Amino acid sequence: MNSGRIRVLRAQELGEGDRERWRALRAASRAPRNPFMEPEFADAVGRVRARTRVAVVYEGREPVGFLPHERGPLGMGQALAYGVSDAQGAVLAPGLGLDAAELARACGLSSFAFDNLEADQGLFVPHAAAEYAAYVIDVEKGYDTYEAVLRGQSPKFLRTTLAKERRLGRQAGELRFVFDERDPAALRTLMAWKSAQYRRTGRRDRFAQEWITRLVGLLARTRAPECAGTLSVLYAGERPVAAHFGLRSSTVLACWFPSYDTEFAKFSPGLVLHLRMAEAAAAEGIGTLDLGRGAAEYKDALRTGEIPVYEGAWTRAGAGAALYWLSREPARRAHHFVRGRPRLANAAARALRSAGRLRGTSGA
Repeated sequence: MNSGRIRVLRAQELGEGDRERWRALRAASRAPRNPFMEPEFADAVGRVRARTRVAVVYEGREPVGFLPHERGPLGMGQALAYGVSDAQGAVLAPGLGLDAAELARACGLSSFAFDNLEADQGLFVPHAAAEYAAYVIDVEKGYDTYEAVLRGQSPKFLRTTLAKERRLGRQAGELRFVFDERDPAALRTLMAWKSAQYRRTGRRDRFAQEWITRLVGLLARTRAPECAGTLSVLYAGERPVAAHFGLRSSTVLACWFPSYDTEFAKFSPGLVLHLRMAEAAAAEGIGTLDLGRGAAEYKDALRTGEIPVYEGAWTRAGAGAALYWLSREPARRAHHFVRGRPRLANAAARALRSAGRLRGTSGA
């Protein structure tokens, strides 16, 4: 699809020159170098999601902007890997004269939905319906400095977690941490733990969706400098007790799928794993661990700060806006209403856990 200075391609149709330009624009931006915003992520999603497209904006023959997206029925569009990716938006040259309507029109979109839009996305942030906090761990000054911050803000948490780490080593076997594990069996173990966790807590099992399982498999083999799949595993003896799969760039580790063996839950192996990930990331020169959007006790304990992300949609006046509202907005508003009221949120979480237990006992 072509529209004046904008071409819409499949991710695999981008040439290496296009990809290099994408990387250069991203490197020049003020935003953190989140690996979800790199061309390698778009390429991987394109291989498992047939509706994936990339709009390429030109000035003359020079690419000056990229918008990875998915186009659904009736022109309803969404950010790349909507509901799964933790950073979304366009990669544009500074000062580019472009508006959201022109870009969406060239893509044939009646709407463009996002749920983890970056803060510097000037085209789309004005159309956001809600702002959320994505929690981050700052290890720019090294792991020892991060531990000192934890001692100041959460002394009991750090003391207790380190004591549990020592007990785990004594009772389950000598601990060993691998930051970048390449064993496919370890990744399968993590996905099985995570599936069980989703079911246990009453949430939709992401790994029951074939495209997500395939996407993670592709990314596990991706080794680009600014987008590399990274499987981190904590072993007790030879047995994995906690693991995490995410993506890393040269400066950001995007935390994505953490889980652990529930047999060792009393030792908090997931928290121990995150401390060791922070230590290893700092040693690799990575300055930020992005824990993603969404409140969780472990994030509150580990974080040193937060950055804003946005949810909402650009919609074309008329039918496009109506289609988007009918398909997404009621559920989004209900979710936002509950999240903003702790008592309701706690009740909802209890209900989800109960539903998960019922599904488990029924064999569903």
